Amino acid sequence: MQDTSSKRDKMQIQIDNLKFAYTSTEILKDITLDLTGPKFVSIMGPNGVGKSTLIHCINKILTPTDGSVLLDGKDVKEITIKEIAKNIGYVPYSANDTFPLSVVDTVLMGRHPHSSWKSLDKDLDIVYDTLSMLGISHLAMRNFNELSAGQHQKVMLARGLVQEPKILLLDEPTSNLDVRHQLDVTKMLKRLSVEKEILIIMISHDINIAAKFSDEIIMMHQGGIYAVGTPNEVITPENLQVVYGVESRIVDDGGAPHVILQDAIPMDVTDIDSVRSPTMAQALRTRAESEEDTEQA
Repeated sequence: MQDTSSKRDKMQIQIDNLKFAYTSTEILKDITLDLTGPKFVSIMGPNGVGKSTLIHCINKILTPTDGSVLLDGKDVKEITIKEIAKNIGYVPYSANDTFPLSVVDTVLMGRHPHSSWKSLDKDLDIVYDTLSMLGISHLAMRNFNELSAGQHQKVMLARGLVQEPKILLLDEPTSNLDVRHQLDVTKMLKRLSVEKEILIIMISHDINIAAKFSDEIIMMHQGGIYAVGTPNEVITPENLQVVYGVESRIVDDGGAPHVILQDAIPMDVTDIDSVRSPTMAQALRTRAESEEDTEQA
């Protein structure tokens, strides 16, 4: 298969004042972002802040309550699902995914947006090239349901990549993996963002792995964007106090921030002046001010 990645057009995502709600429950609040690849981006934040909802609004799984998502200047509302699938690959949170198929057939499903009655040979070439690139060609004829968690995730990644997307969205791709496979998959994503010249956006709960490999971090808090920037700009003790409710110390790890967790900030303290630790007291004040600002907004 001829490699055309060097000629690939970059795709830009522009999100303007995005809001999303389920009935009366607001999930996303005034999200504004501008992302252009090739780049490896991690979305971070505690559970329930809207990370998955955000990427579902990008790829049209969900329709925003208000605001807009533009792909190369065109509103996703005006783009067909098939056209979305040609440009945006999606690897969902797949802890319970099962397919009674071989690995080849499972990955081949990702070619559906490009397929025609006479394209099978080309599609299979792309599938086998992708399996080889990810180092799992030896699994081609294995049953998908027989794979280990690490192999499972790589096959799901292959299915997303055979779409030949300009953007790849991943919802916690390293969940349920041991540390070795977490590093392996995240390092592979970083490499692919460079080699394939694509914009990769990953939801992650591992602060240190995301900080080590990401070009950019989006930190979410209470349905909004709290901070955006390089790992060194975003991963700070102050931001972690407010967003995650933890005390921490940051050390340099080859130019990337590495978080050493120290303590959890109590969630039920009403008398901040009674807290003995000055650092803890300041963290509680900052958190309280942030929550008050959110309520007023």
